[in-house]
Amino acid sequence: MDVARRAGCSVQQIRVLENAGVLPPAARTASGYRVLGPDHVEAAIAYRALAAAVGPVEAKPIMRAALGSPAATLVALVDSAHARLHAEREGLRSAKRAAAEITREPVGDARPSDAMSVGELADALGVRSSTLRHWEAEGLLAPERTKGRRRAYAPADVRDARVVDQLRRAGYRIGALRDLMPRLRRRRGWDGVAGALRAREADLDARSRRLLEAAAALHTLLERSSARAR
Repeated sequence: MDVARRAGCSVQQIRVLENAGVLPPAARTASGYRVLGPDHVEAAIAYRALAAAVGPVEAKPIMRAALGSPAATLVALVDSAHARLHAEREGLRSAKRAAAEITREPVGDARPSDAMSVGELADALGVRSSTLRHWEAEGLLAPERTKGRRRAYAPADVRDARVVDQLRRAGYRIGALRDLMPRLRRRRGWDGVAGALRAREADLDARSRRLLEAAAALHTLLERSSARAR
């Protein structure tokens, strides 16, 4: 199907998107075949770019607004998507500054009395104790145990927890952190964290570009709709 090829989708994806209300309803021939045109191509391109930028769940209501709501509704939804990406970028900037400071702090010559309990560390970070336990279960943290089997977070462990907290606030996923944190503990350096943040920034840049691409396709759809209404 020419529309599927031009939109970079499979024929089945075009059918699924139409059924989901993401594409305009297709006209049918007498024998039941779909008749698709430029609007379907633009809508499919817009949806694919939106899904890459903000995820398919958020992309669908934006597309439905583009096809059946006043322009002001669509513009507000796109503005919200831009605002969320901007908030992620601001969080990333904060995480870069904080993580740089955290990983440069000296953690040597620690004494047993310097260790923190799970409750103390949770309070200091503003997270739940269960969050710290989850991070440990995922391999992000590796605190020592006291003779009574209680967790004891030495200064290096506290530093790791602070790094994880900042990266999580910047939108970094558990899976990526699961690979990063053991390497950071071995190297005790900033390079691993800095590389992770650079990768996050590159992903955010790519998503922002896709949102711009989607906005251009949505604008084309609106222009066509306005022209038909005149």
